[in-house]
Amino acid sequence: MFLKSLLVLGGVPWVFGKVQYMGMNIAGFEFGCEIDGTCPIGKSQSPMGSDAIGQMQHFVNDDGMNIFRLPVSWQFLVNNKLGGTLDSNNFGKYDQLMQTCLGLGTFCAIDLHNFARFNNQIIGQSSGAVTDAQFADVWSQLATKYKSNDKVIFGLMNEPHDVDVPLWATSVQAAVTAIRNAGASSQMILLPGTNFASAGKFVSSGSGDALIKVTNPDGSFEGLILDLHKYLDIDNSGNHAECTTDNIVDAFAIAADFLRQNGRKALVSETGAGSTDSCFTDFCAQNKYLNDNSDVFLGYIAWAAGSFSTSYVLSLTPSKQNGKYVDNQLASQCVVAPWVNAGPATFVSSAVAIATTTSAAQSITTVPSPATTAASSASQISSAGAAGTLISSGMKTTATPSTSTVVARASGGIFASVGANQTVSGVTGARTSTSTPAIATGGAGPEMRRFAGGLLAGILLVAMIL
Repeated sequence: MFLKSLLVLGGVPWVFGKVQYMGMNIAGFEFGCEIDGTCPIGKSQSPMGSDAIGQMQHFVNDDGMNIFRLPVSWQFLVNNKLGGTLDSNNFGKYDQLMQTCLGLGTFCAIDLHNFARFNNQIIGQSSGAVTDAQFADVWSQLATKYKSNDKVIFGLMNEPHDVDVPLWATSVQAAVTAIRNAGASSQMILLPGTNFASAGKFVSSGSGDALIKVTNPDGSFEGLILDLHKYLDIDNSGNHAECTTDNIVDAFAIAADFLRQNGRKALVSETGAGSTDSCFTDFCAQNKYLNDNSDVFLGYIAWAAGSFSTSYVLSLTPSKQNGKYVDNQLASQCVVAPWVNAGPATFVSSAVAIATTTSAAQSITTVPSPATTAASSASQISSAGAAGTLISSGMKTTATPSTSTVVARASGGIFASVGANQTVSGVTGARTSTSTPAIATGGAGPEMRRFAGGLLAGILLVAMIL
């Protein structure tokens, strides 16, 4: 039915306003890890002892989750022997969790939860105490184990911090090369930046610029996904129950802009909040924004379930009621619902769109776009049966309903109604001068004439399809 309402021309890729991946961190094997990279393996708790099987089955069957992140410490995998081989006993326990995950048909991300360190020594930046070669070797071993399964994701490192960014990018490159050379040629590899992989610091820290230069051995970027984290409390630590931000304007919009400019994608592999009123507002808004910008955000993985008790401040561990797992309200309302309820919203285009029925847009209004289009992609059209927004190189094309009311994302994830003669600047929803000239409204202006041949061909194609 949507195809009958809007004809999108010029090779426009579809972006459906729903991220590809929505899932949960299944924590436990990383318990005891500190931000200095010390991880006493005696504190590790296998999620299998907390019915990880039942939890994951619930998340898949009842919530539709399709990705899990499985944190583990480097020390646990090698039984505290830096540079050693995977310990058969410890790795066997971790692999049991991995095979359980894979058995559900979901994507399963290995997360080396060491903060770019091994026992307080920074990888590649500790005068040889922990080398890039040792880091690459553990990933080579893991890749060798899982190279035949395309649903294994290699999350190189949890939350690097206080590192020299160019040197860290060199360490990341060593691990990527090792994984690919081990035969894992198709799986996703997650590349995290400094500042605890913060989405809010991804650009300003230089992490983005450094990590987009990391390549596969053949020089390509295929499967290399930027890894972002973000919490919503006052210091981005994830240690507080209250939320103070929805992370849209000050974090994810900035990251989205960078990703679009560089043709890259990111996965938010860790984000969480407390079960408080402020978080029900902000966490829900954040995850809706990620879905609304699915052209650059592949998905989000919430923190956390697994071995965490339901009393943990950020717990998303389901509880059993009458023998059946039930999500807590935060998981249901702010993790699952934004994904389940997401629908067609945004397209990215270098061309234009034209309405083909009266139930869609009544006119097409083209206004100059900002220098970047990151914010524009959050705009949507408020109309029964109408489409969303198209972002084009050099202009923003909006199919406007007959009411001429455009719904634009305002600061904090709130939607504000904007009059027909007003344009929207950035993700804050700030209004620009109504004197901003329109390039074309409705009929055949210069841009429409430029694409006349393509429009005619597209109309004929759709007529044949319908």
